[in-house]
Amino acid sequence: MSRISEEQVKHVANLARLAITDEETKKFTEQLDAIIAFAEELNELDTENVEPTSHVLNMKNVLREDVAKEGLPVEEVVKNAPDHEDGYIRVPSIIE
Repeated sequence: MSRISEEQVKHVANLARLAITDEETKKFTEQLDAIIAFAEELNELDTENVEPTSHVLNMKNVLREDVAKEGLPVEEVVKNAPDHEDGYIRVPSIIE
C-alpha cells in the first residue's frame, strides 16, 4: 500500500506551481513513498538515551573573535544617506 497517492503528489506540485506530467507523477509518487518508508524506519529506532544535537559533526565556531573596535566616522556613515541632520540619518515617520 502506497503511503502517498498520485492525487497528493499532484496537489503538492500545484502548490509549488510545478507542471508535471502523468509519467512524472508516477515517478515522484514512487520516490516519495520510498522516502516516507525510510522515515518510518527511523521512527522505529530507540533514541531514549541519545543526546540531542544541532549538527551531526562536532563543529566549533569558525567565525572571528568578537572584539570591539573603532567604527566608521559619522561623516563617512551619513555621506550616502539621502537625508541626514546632526550626524543622524533621517527617515520618514511611520508613527502618527
